[in-house]
Amino acid sequence: MKRLILLRHAKSSWVNPDLGDFERPLNKRGQRSAKALGKWLRQTEWLPDHVLCSTARRTRETFERLHIDSSPELLEDLYHASAARMLETIRTAEAETLMVIGHNPGTAQLAHSLVAVAPDHPRFADYPTGALLVAEFDIGKWSKLASGSGRVLHFLTPHDLAESKG
Repeated sequence: MKRLILLRHAKSSWVNPDLGDFERPLNKRGQRSAKALGKWLRQTEWLPDHVLCSTARRTRETFERLHIDSSPELLEDLYHASAARMLETIRTAEAETLMVIGHNPGTAQLAHSLVAVAPDHPRFADYPTGALLVAEFDIGKWSKLASGSGRVLHFLTPHDLAESKG
């Protein structure tokens, strides 16, 4: 049994127009969201054995603010990767529980293609910044990962975590 945690980076800043897309940092809301997502992951004990992360600044900062005990494998190929490219990368992984931190539209497209039944959540369709899917696959090796084979364990957005506080 394999578990995938598929995370779209947290909200990034557009304040500095001189920065290219690759160098955009998280904004304050994104920083808070990433921290809250990390806390949620630690509380649920759905922690990754290995993390694959885009090399973009906002994905790296998202990972750092999760405060999980792991070192990410930074991959240039995940920067704005297509769903097909992300799937190729995942199929080479060795972890039992794998986290992938990426960008849309690839992250959303991959999430939709992997699960057998979409979660009953109004934001799954657009997979907003900070959205996180936890899915389980009845496979022994990631190389066997197939479309439509995942069972959703949980899907949430940072907004869900903010609502649960109030």
